[in-house]
Amino acid sequence: MPFELGRPLGVPNDPDFQIRVLKNALKLLEANTGPVLETFVEEAPVSEAAGGPLACPVNFETAEEKISTTDKMLSAFKQEVYQMRNWYDLAVQKRDRTTTGTTGLAPEAIADFLADFVRGNRETNPVADVSLAAAIRMAAEDLKAYYFESLTAQPGQPTDSATLANWFWSQTAAAKTINAIREICLDISDKEFNMLGKLLLVPRNQIHQFWD
Repeated sequence: MPFELGRPLGVPNDPDFQIRVLKNALKLLEANTGPVLETFVEEAPVSEAAGGPLACPVNFETAEEKISTTDKMLSAFKQEVYQMRNWYDLAVQKRDRTTTGTTGLAPEAIADFLADFVRGNRETNPVADVSLAAAIRMAAEDLKAYYFESLTAQPGQPTDSATLANWFWSQTAAAKTINAIREICLDISDKEFNMLGKLLLVPRNQIHQFWD
């Protein structure tokens, strides 16, 4: 069975299997010649929670409604981010780590940055030493990690990436906001923004979530 995309070490909370993967990978460095290509003989484990029902830790009733205006969408987006904060803090406390932070911005600052871009602000870039397009991509990735970690902090939640991705792209105002940015980027006469809109913000297998 192939490893799930984005999980080269297997499922979360399985340190024994993860250590075996790392040891096998490091052993390849002992080869006298290269390149080296070997098959990892063990099957990748599957999360026991895969396919289970997803109980969201915050109330997304407003976000799940069809948002008719940009202001309503962005208001729901910011409310989500604030509601997620306690769950995120709990996740960091329990795991003593986080996968967010590439921008160096707090989640609330990321929400403000992305919302301002949707409203037409093309001048402000809070991420040093990168282009505005790159900053938007980094912010979107930090935002997704923030949501995923917040959700899985609740006991009994599924942890497989497919369930988390379907939840995020189908149920949150954050996803609607990222899609709005994607559409804006496609209309900007700049190759970097066009690439961002075409390939780097919304996965192709989730674009259908935004079809009318």
